[in-house]
Amino acid sequence: MRGVLVTGGAGGIGMACARMFLDAGSAVHLVDIDGDRLEAARATLAPLGSVTTHRSPLDTPGECREAFASFGRPADALVHMAGIFEPDPLDADDRQVWQRAIGSNLTNAYDMAIAFRAQRAQSASATTGRIVLCSSRAFQRGAPGRAAYTAAKGGIVGLMRTFSREFAPHILVNAIAPGLIETRMTSALIASAGAQRLSEIPLGRFGTPEDIAGVVRFLCGPDSAYVTGQLITVDGGTLNSS
Repeated sequence: MRGVLVTGGAGGIGMACARMFLDAGSAVHLVDIDGDRLEAARATLAPLGSVTTHRSPLDTPGECREAFASFGRPADALVHMAGIFEPDPLDADDRQVWQRAIGSNLTNAYDMAIAFRAQRAQSASATTGRIVLCSSRAFQRGAPGRAAYTAAKGGIVGLMRTFSREFAPHILVNAIAPGLIETRMTSALIASAGAQRLSEIPLGRFGTPEDIAGVVRFLCGPDSAYVTGQLITVDGGTLNSS
C-alpha cells in the first residue's frame, strides 16, 4: 500500500484527490489548517480506506517535517494543494496580503518538498517518489486584483522545475495549473464574475475538483514514470483561446 500526503486535504480538490487515491488502495494522510473541516473530511472518506489527519498551518520547516512524521508511515507521494486566494489592495505600505500569499502559496511548498525528500531518504524506499505542486492559470495570463497570489503561483513553477532536476532520479516533481474550479475558495469569484469567466472557457463549464484529481492521479501513477519538471494546465482550454 502506497502512502500519499495531501495538503489542503479538507478542501474540495484535496478531498477529490484523496478519494481517488483511496479508491486505488493507497493510505492517505490529510493535512489542513482547519481542524473542523479536516475532521469532517476524515469522517466522509474513512469508509473508503485508510485515512489519517493532521492539523497544521505549515508555517515553518518544523511544522512541515511534523506533517510527515504524524503520518506514521513513509509517504510515497506529496500532493501539495494548500494555499490561500485573497484580493490584493496594492498597498505597498501594508504587505500583509503579500506576505500571506507568498508564505501560504510558495514558501510552504518549498518547505514541504524539502521535508518530503528528507523523509524519503530516511525511509530508504526503492520506489520513485512523486511531488505534485499546485500553481494556477492566473500566473500565465495575469489576474487583476490578485498580484500577490499570481506572483506566488508563478514562483511555484520555477520551484518545481528546479526541484525536478535536483531531486532526480529518485523523486519526480511536477505541477498543475488549474483554471477556475468550482470550490469553496472560488465561490465568491464565481458569484461576482461567473458569467464572464464562463464565456471564456471553450468547454463551456467550470472545472470540478475531480478534473484536477484525475491529472494528479496520473502524475503520481505508473504511467507518468518518464514525466518530471512539467506544468500541466487544466482549464478547459481557456489559456489557448485567450
